[in-house]
Amino acid sequence: MDQIFQAILLGIIQGITEFLPISSTAHLVITPWIFGWDGTVNSLSFDIAVHVGTLISLLICFWRDWIDIFFRNRRMLAYIVIGTIPAGLAGVLFHSIIENELRNPLIIVFTLIVFGAVMLLAEKLGRRDRENISILDVFVIGIAQAIALIPGVSRSGITIAAGLFRGLDRAYAAKFSFLLSTPAIAGAAMLDFCKSLKIDYAHDYSLFAVGIITATITGIVAIKFLLSFLKQYPLNIFIYYRWVLALVIFLLYFLRS
Repeated sequence: MDQIFQAILLGIIQGITEFLPISSTAHLVITPWIFGWDGTVNSLSFDIAVHVGTLISLLICFWRDWIDIFFRNRRMLAYIVIGTIPAGLAGVLFHSIIENELRNPLIIVFTLIVFGAVMLLAEKLGRRDRENISILDVFVIGIAQAIALIPGVSRSGITIAAGLFRGLDRAYAAKFSFLLSTPAIAGAAMLDFCKSLKIDYAHDYSLFAVGIITATITGIVAIKFLLSFLKQYPLNIFIYYRWVLALVIFLLYFLRS
């Protein structure tokens, strides 16, 4: 299959699944595995490219918020720094294990199911009546973001669920999740970029450009869609999707083995 088409498809998948609570890592690992893709689109460098695309989409959607945070809302800036620390430490300490040991389809099946159940429980138990955040909220959501480094968990899914458990309004929890994910995605891309410098092969920059552009565009659409959706509806549809996806991966794993 033409690698440009593969780059477009994976860019779209990354842009959508990074922000919807269905796990971008699961989709980026499983898609090349299902179709047997190899080469540039199944490389660390291409993963960096599509993550840069989603980072750009975050900055485009929330640039006004970031200006306010840097120049006026210093408390929120402190909260984001504090909330980023757990994922940053986990990423540095366990990056090799996460990349080499946990990207197994059966592990992804397990995390899709279990953390889908966690999201459903958060919907049922959360009060969803607060639109302000405390330091304890930040600590809980920050720990949740660190757990999201495990493939199949979903950064947006578990951090929104953590916010719901803490009583935050659903859409407000999602917005804070996106703000908190910005430095985390930037840091992960930088860490992978440093790692990629040690890999000696020719880069296809046209594929990287395609991945960045498609991930950026679809990321913007996904962010705006989810924020609007969560003002009226619960996470249930995404939870059911996660469980169906887990079943499909499980069946394919044993059919192909």
